[in-house]
Amino acid sequence: MAKSAKHLLIASTEAYSGKSATILGLSHLSLDKGISIGYGQPLATGFKADASDREKTEDVDFLANTLGLSANQIQTPLLFLNRQTINQRLKGDNQEDYAQALKQYVNKIEADLVLLEGPNNLWEGSVFNLSVPEIADCVDASILLVARYDPLMMVGSLLTAKKFLGDRLLGIIINEIPATELESAAETVKPYLERQEIPVLGMIPKDRILNSVSVREIATRLDANVLCCEEHLDWMVESLSIGAMNVNSALGYFRQRDNMAVVTGGDRAELQMAALETSTHCLILTGHIPPKDLIIERAESLDIPILSVNTDTLTTVEVVDSAFGKVPIYEEIKVKQIQSLMKEHFDIDRLLQALDMAIATSV
Repeated sequence: MAKSAKHLLIASTEAYSGKSATILGLSHLSLDKGISIGYGQPLATGFKADASDREKTEDVDFLANTLGLSANQIQTPLLFLNRQTINQRLKGDNQEDYAQALKQYVNKIEADLVLLEGPNNLWEGSVFNLSVPEIADCVDASILLVARYDPLMMVGSLLTAKKFLGDRLLGIIINEIPATELESAAETVKPYLERQEIPVLGMIPKDRILNSVSVREIATRLDANVLCCEEHLDWMVESLSIGAMNVNSALGYFRQRDNMAVVTGGDRAELQMAALETSTHCLILTGHIPPKDLIIERAESLDIPILSVNTDTLTTVEVVDSAFGKVPIYEEIKVKQIQSLMKEHFDIDRLLQALDMAIATSV
């Protein structure tokens, strides 16, 4: 690790706030400034005890490949947080000094700016002395806090975080601000937080692409059988509709949505055809009933994948709905959108000045 390296811990007060997207966008902005980037995730969460090595390193591999990072610029997680590792700690079977291990972990990353991804919230990992404030203190890192916009709860949460994190809190980035709230957030929320000595470095509007999910991801989560158009599983789904009404009502309903996944029974050919004639990117059939040949033929002519699932309609809808906004940002379209949004709405110069880093002229 270079002697002049700076450490920035990307943290959040709750899960799915946009830490990974922030790191990706921030990395591109820093590289454009001529600043080399390193990445590490000391405490990884969301993995089952039996998760494969490939599953555990997918995020790291994706960032390394996308950003062109070498092996000495990136580190796989120091610890995977799950029930097994927690129980081992609680029983005394794991008494490792993670503070010392963390210092060694970070020292292996060679870069001008080392970005560390924090756990799901400020306190997770405390049992291992790997909570956000403990990580920051251990490696002398500044903290960039990522918050999802919430007009009722967000400000209070950020004020509490400021008291908790103190001077290590370098600033915040507010994600997923609805278009109708952008003006209010800029004129009311941001000035208030700035007066409380909480620098607002970025205000990112809510984006339909970033909240979308690929047909491939839907098929994987549903363990679905792909009946046609497997070559179009990378299509992005932005909304979910249920086909359970008469055809006339369904057409009016479907026409109000864009880039849908439509869930309907395998025996509802008229609803299936109605969905195919509107803005549908994926047709999901329940009930163990194969679609008619004319449905398959029409779907193939429109390049719309059809998935067949073993789950009932309610379960299917719940699985798909839970995926929106909570899937990895592996798709190229999302990467480009993150770069665009961060470039427009994040003040990279102010961040680098706060870190006391020299700013090179953008290429």
